[in-house]
Amino acid sequence: MSIERQLFYQKIAQTTSSPIGLEISSAKGCYLYTPEGKPYIDLISGVAVSNIGHCHPRVVEAVQKQAAQYMHLMVYGEYIQSPQVQYAELLTSFLPANLDNIYYVNSGSEAVEGALKLAKRFTGRAEIVHTTNAYHGSTHGAISLMGNEEFRYAFRPLLPNTRAIRFNNIDDLELITEQTACVILDPLQSENGLVLPTNEYLLQLRKKCTQVGALLIFDEVQTGFGRTGSMFYFQQTVVPDILVIAKAMGGGMPIGAFVSSKEIMNTLTFNPILGHITTFGGHPVSCAAALESLKIISEENLHVLANDKGKRFEDALKDYDKLKSIRRQGLFLACDLESEEVYWKLLDRFLHNGLVTDSFLYKLNSFRIAPPLTITDQEIDEAIYLVKKSLDEI
Repeated sequence: MSIERQLFYQKIAQTTSSPIGLEISSAKGCYLYTPEGKPYIDLISGVAVSNIGHCHPRVVEAVQKQAAQYMHLMVYGEYIQSPQVQYAELLTSFLPANLDNIYYVNSGSEAVEGALKLAKRFTGRAEIVHTTNAYHGSTHGAISLMGNEEFRYAFRPLLPNTRAIRFNNIDDLELITEQTACVILDPLQSENGLVLPTNEYLLQLRKKCTQVGALLIFDEVQTGFGRTGSMFYFQQTVVPDILVIAKAMGGGMPIGAFVSSKEIMNTLTFNPILGHITTFGGHPVSCAAALESLKIISEENLHVLANDKGKRFEDALKDYDKLKSIRRQGLFLACDLESEEVYWKLLDRFLHNGLVTDSFLYKLNSFRIAPPLTITDQEIDEAIYLVKKSLDEI
């Protein structure tokens, strides 16, 4: 056992009893490489982070340039920092008029926490409505809205005044009332195995929130930045009052944000001042990486091309007899197997054959295909071959 592998098991906190333990020495584009040089195709993009691929040269250059100018300066919101300002201007150019103000944080979970505080502050209400089988992160407030008891029972008591409604169930919208501060949901349920909303459900949800004065929060931490065939999934449906983003935002660097209107966001500046604050939110190096990443997605139309690339996977696998069914949105696929037991056998074959993938938190008989948006047709064909080979071997 290598020294680093030994230290990994001794000194790094583990979240499962049997971590994969894959040792990576470098990464480029769609590939991860072990110290021995074995390549792995990354079919999950570092879990929705590396939409522009690993170590994109333009992002690496932007990080190096900004790091040489300045890094951390001051607690958020007091100094004018060029990477923050430039990114905010570019991001909001892709968003509707009511999403014109950005609050930088460090991660998706923190963005969710900030969005919840903002909704309670603006409305003066306490109740938070969420959907079943949702995932919004692992911080205390976020797991209160998880919608799956298995992952939260050990940490009770949780945030009070929360209410769960069923995703895609229009009748449950009656539970949203004048006491509701906000409704938060991932409009495309990622961790439930890629469950798509009906258009009627989202239309009625938007209507109900407007009617009772509750803010609608969309968590696009996993679906944002081109993954679903548009820059953000909500652009194919209805517009939220608060948008939560992270993961692919930084092009590989840690950063997140919640976005709303200037009117709503301004309530964090008084009664009390410093209504939300973060030391490292909007770190200039992360913002520089995020700025370059967003430029790449836009200039190369990666969000537009995602649909055709996803369809290439879908067409090759949808009739494969080892798969029960496939669901797809853009370059994001959920592939169902006969059972969870089959998935664990398949995971072993994937790793043996040089593929990195993962199951969904709430659907363990399904694996995801969500490679970097920069994946080429040749790389897609190679991945399809290895997926089929692995399926045949079980």
